[in-house]
Amino acid sequence: MHLRDPEASEALGARLAALVAPGDVVTLSGPLGAGKTSIARGLLAALGLVGEAPSPSFAIVQPYAPPEVRLPVLHVDLYRIDDPDEIDEIGLDEAADDSVLLVEWPERAPGWWPDALALTLEMLPDGSRRLTAAVPPGWKDRWQQI
Repeated sequence: MHLRDPEASEALGARLAALVAPGDVVTLSGPLGAGKTSIARGLLAALGLVGEAPSPSFAIVQPYAPPEVRLPVLHVDLYRIDDPDEIDEIGLDEAADDSVLLVEWPERAPGWWPDALALTLEMLPDGSRRLTAAVPPGWKDRWQQI
């Protein structure tokens, strides 16, 4: 999929918002500035978040819950995680069934979310982005709607 600008990335996030449910994990991979947070912001805005969602780089986990958004979301940024064992301390396992997990930098925790919709962004020379998706069985029918 080709995303020509940040607005296209946000629009993809908005389309995802119509398809996610508690228990879903969406991972976002790509270099700094590739648009991972733009996709997350589009999803959160479509779920009802007023104002711009901050990047969770320093907080690591930014929670959103009704009535702020239509359904619970944990926006996770693992950029500052040095050891995958640190994820146990965050408590994502307990929240995973009740929330949508949006995970940036999932490569810092290999193997943690094998059933995730795994989105990878690549920056192209013209400033646009190429998005590739690893679509697990639980997402096959939904991904067709994107």
